[in-house]
Amino acid sequence: MNDTAQTAAVLLRDDTDGIATLTLNRPAQYNAIDVAMLDALNTALDRIADDRTVRVVVIAGAGKAFSPGHDLKQMLADSNEAFIGAMFRRCCDAMLAIRRIPQPVIAKVHGIATAAGCQLVAACDLAVASDDARFATSGINFGLFCATPGVAVSRDISRKRAFEMLFTGEFVDAPTALAWGLLNRVASRADLDAATQALAQSLLDKPARVVALGKRFFYDQLEERIETAYRIATATITDNMLGDDAQEGVAAFVEKRKPRWDR
Repeated sequence: MNDTAQTAAVLLRDDTDGIATLTLNRPAQYNAIDVAMLDALNTALDRIADDRTVRVVVIAGAGKAFSPGHDLKQMLADSNEAFIGAMFRRCCDAMLAIRRIPQPVIAKVHGIATAAGCQLVAACDLAVASDDARFATSGINFGLFCATPGVAVSRDISRKRAFEMLFTGEFVDAPTALAWGLLNRVASRADLDAATQALAQSLLDKPARVVALGKRFFYDQLEERIETAYRIATATITDNMLGDDAQEGVAAFVEKRKPRWDR
């Protein structure tokens, strides 16, 4: 039975045969993550955590891309510590919620996944991407170091590769992301749904309580201080966004011009 619910205009939820699919739904903005989307994602994850009918969660993007990251226009329009700090805390809450819910979460990626979009992929337990997908933590190109994405990315791939992504901002293609450990599987665009379904089905075939226990154990033993890392990252990226370089870099990005750095 197909039980479809719209969590919010910016996030769609579809429940089918034990799989809850959450679709980022701002296709005209390539699914740029704004405050409303973060609130909707946190609410949806909270509800799913207590929903025993949901065995696996899939996070996908509507339209031409997965997500380019945070909505830079919104960030630039509300560049004050209260707003920016609260927004990044909401983002960290969503990433931690993905880790804390008992169900495995699969990112289904097509198009670009950059900055917080790449963070979202890295934060998911598993990830499947189309062979034309591309990944980057490109904030440094606009004067905004990807501190919060760096927490998730540096825990998924080796230090030197994470450092390269964070400090060059260069794109990584899907085969490279697979080789580096950011992805589990790569499929053609035509086969992306089937590949994601196959991975989800392999989890559905396992006992739910054991999957939940195993997920909790996996992360508990892997690291103990991720909350501290996210607090540091939030303070860092908040201060950075409010500084001159990020203000100029983000404005240049939004206005489609080259940044004029104060050197």
